[in-house]
Amino acid sequence: MNSLLRDIASLLAVAFASDGVSATAGGAGDNTEAPGTVIDLLALPSRAESVMFAITARSTLAATATLSLTAKIEHSDQSGAGFTDLVPAASFLTLTGGAGGSTERGVAKVGVSLEYAKRYIRVSLKPDLSAGATDTAVIDAIAIFGGSARTPV
Repeated sequence: MNSLLRDIASLLAVAFASDGVSATAGGAGDNTEAPGTVIDLLALPSRAESVMFAITARSTLAATATLSLTAKIEHSDQSGAGFTDLVPAASFLTLTGGAGGSTERGVAKVGVSLEYAKRYIRVSLKPDLSAGATDTAVIDAIAIFGGSARTPV
């Protein structure tokens, strides 16, 4: 059993969760919710008890301008429709441009027990850039599943 505790990868399953959400201040993608990739919980190697979405953000920001990132976890009985909140939208990350402008990076996480989750889940991301038209952001996410009801082989 000790060897399992030294190999975290053997205890987790991962899935692609977002197809590179891009935003330009005051333009495309800014302050717009982008639903992530739909994940079928029954397609995982074993039924996970929980999920954590690891969300990365990279943003080119003017001095004191910000990127605020809101995320929520949704679930549904159908793969293409009927998604409702499992974790309501909340702010998970704020990046602020340095003096003279800068490229800022950050990581956030949002997770939930899957005890009452429906078959399909996804994370929806909403980047909000405070500047007028030049700042940009790219956001990605992966899903990390754990707490399997059985020990992986």
